[in-house]
This record gives sequence, C-alpha cells and structure tokens, in this order.
Amino acid sequence: MNLIEAAKSRYATKKFDAGKRIPDEVFEQIKGLLRLSPSSVNSQPWHFVITDSEEGKKRFSKAAQGVYSANEPKILDASHVILFCAKTEMDDGYIQQITDQEDQDGRFPTPEAKEMAIKVRTFYADLHRKTLGDTQSWMQKQVYLNIGTVLLGAGVLGVDAVPIEGVDLQVLNEEFDLINRGYAAVALVALGYHDEGDFNARLPKSRLPEETLFTVLK
Repeated sequence: MNLIEAAKSRYATKKFDAGKRIPDEVFEQIKGLLRLSPSSVNSQPWHFVITDSEEGKKRFSKAAQGVYSANEPKILDASHVILFCAKTEMDDGYIQQITDQEDQDGRFPTPEAKEMAIKVRTFYADLHRKTLGDTQSWMQKQVYLNIGTVLLGAGVLGVDAVPIEGVDLQVLNEEFDLINRGYAAVALVALGYHDEGDFNARLPKSRLPEETLFTVLK
C-alpha cells in the first residue's frame, strides 16, 4: 500500500470489533512512530500512557462519561488506546536533557557543535517562553504532529484508528497524576480493527477540491 492509498483508506473509526487485537509486532511499529515523530527543534515535549488491557481501558473510559459517553465504547472496544500528553513546562534543564541525549546518540562532532545546538534550541524555546508567551500551546502543537504521524502510520499498517478529543481531560490528569508528573492530557487515540457494523467504514471519503486547497507558485 502506498501513502495515498493509505490516506484514502484510513478513516475515523466509529465502532471497533472488540474481538480483534493488534498483533504485538504491529503495535511495536506504532510505538516506534511515537518516538520517531518530528517535533520543533526536536523538543519531544510529550509522554504517552498506553494500554491494551481491559483494566487500563476502563481507567481511560472514566473520562468518557456524561456528555462524552458516546466515545466510551470506542475506548472499551479498541485493541489499544494511547493517551497523548504534553509537557507543562519547557525549562532549561529539559533543553539540556534533550541535547545530552543527542550527544550520546552521536549527533555532535565537536563540543562546540553541542553548544551551538543548545543556543539554537534555547532561542526558539524563548520565542514561546518569553516573547509570545504561548509555550503550552506550542508544545501541544508538537503533540498533534505526533498524532498525525501515528494515524497515517496506522493506516499504512492496516490498523484502524480514531483520535478522541471528546473526553474530560481533567479526569485523565487526575487519574494518572499527570500534572504532578509535569504533563497534561491532550487527546486519546483508540486503535484496532473496525466492526462490520461501523457505518463510517462504508462511506466515501470527502475532501475539498485541489483548487480550493492549493496555491502553486511558479
């Protein structure tokens, strides 16, 4: 399957087959995408809570009650569910941690190159920390880049998925003690294989036409 075929075939799954499970070797590839997703200045301002157990999915489903109850079956019937979280702070210590990891991974030929990387990363972080004052929004944008990467990757692997924003994020923050750990819940992604009764699986994909979307400069 090429990328366009995968993009055409993937869709927001509305009903999962609770009896089908993503093979471990397939989900390991999805976990790999979580780590390898791009982010601004390689900031990686995220954390993931992952489950494939009934107990874990029930804990997630606490956030899908009341006005969000339509999303509870998607969580409970999915094979795997991922909670995407964003860091709540981008401090200098974290910038150093990222850069030290890059150093361990062999990205810097000289100590001077590492110092330059810290300066560049700090410059862009300070645009949000000090100039724009939108650090949390900036970090959440990186999380959404990750979600997009996982959704497309799942499609390539033949795995169905749905991003779920319609949950009580505060419930998730409290359930997993996220704020005290330096993170905040952003969204869930449920993954598995669609049920034959999923109406959305049969509907044609609809997107705006190219002439509306593209301005091609020559």
